[in-house]
Amino acid sequence: MASITKRPDGRWRARYRDANGKEHAKHFDRRIDGQRWLDEVTAAVVTGQYVDPRAGRITFASYVHGWQARQVHRRNTALAVDSALRVHCVPRFGSRPVANIKSSDIQGFVRDLSESLAPSTVRTIFQHLRAVFRAAEMDRVIARNPCQGVTLPKLVRVEVHPLSTAAVWALHDAMPPSLRPMITLMATSGLRPGEAAGLTSGQLNFLQRVVRVDRQLIQTRPPTFGPPKTAASVRTVPLGTAALNELAGHMAAHPLGVEGTVFSRADGVSLNRDMVSKAFSAAASSVGAPAGTRLHDLRHYYASLLISQGGSVRVVQARLGHASATETLDTYSHLWPDSEELTRRAVDLAFVRPADSVRTDAAALE
Repeated sequence: MASITKRPDGRWRARYRDANGKEHAKHFDRRIDGQRWLDEVTAAVVTGQYVDPRAGRITFASYVHGWQARQVHRRNTALAVDSALRVHCVPRFGSRPVANIKSSDIQGFVRDLSESLAPSTVRTIFQHLRAVFRAAEMDRVIARNPCQGVTLPKLVRVEVHPLSTAAVWALHDAMPPSLRPMITLMATSGLRPGEAAGLTSGQLNFLQRVVRVDRQLIQTRPPTFGPPKTAASVRTVPLGTAALNELAGHMAAHPLGVEGTVFSRADGVSLNRDMVSKAFSAAASSVGAPAGTRLHDLRHYYASLLISQGGSVRVVQARLGHASATETLDTYSHLWPDSEELTRRAVDLAFVRPADSVRTDAAALE
């Protein structure tokens, strides 16, 4: 139901009732402007685009709180989303009504983040923010997602330069003795830091010489177990003699921690990954490792070993637990040997005149 009436002061009052029976009214100097407004509302209702003007008054912080409570994120994903929203987004937009946040506000937010954070980090924060506004749009809290059309910083892919074997051994020897087996494990299996820190005795099979990766340690306080990064991260990885020997020696000398963890504090509590990272950073500084060397570089080292020994893209992908071969190639394609000469030889051997085929085939056998 909609109508336009003239008020005593000469202005026009346009009003309508929504599907819930709530009345909405607006005043105009001209009748035609009021009629245009009602026509727009009617069109929005018919096309399913109608948004209650009062719905967008909810603050960003309040909507985010409710949105997070409704999500079915995995534990580690929920922690990452919460960190991005709580640390960056809510301080910027928390007190503002959701409907009052414009695309220009989001663009300015992205620009400010880009001044201190890496492009990949900015993009991750933006993705979580966009998900919130997408939900608000679907809930008809806002008419349009303000994240649409926002320009993001370009990703600059940094070419991976794996550590040398000598550097890995130097880092190993510079670590506290109780953590050295973890360094060997990561360097020879490609486990992520959380996967290695959360290793339990039940995941190890010394007879079959493998480790089953089906969990990781999450950065909660105290640390807790969660699923690996992705479904593809659940995998079985072969272990070499060096890792098996060090792990066996470590387990013989140190009792298992809570829930059977191989690496733990003296009181049996699971390791906080920050403690391991800090110890590794100190070791890297003491041995003169390249600036920025981090635990994850041991994973790159492992990938480089597989590639240098002829490992295919599919093998490297499976061992590292990558979700796709594209991810593997994007990171390590430059490490595979140059195949130019192999290509030339294959073409030269195959593309010959029939009369020369006997002589060519004989030469290829020599």
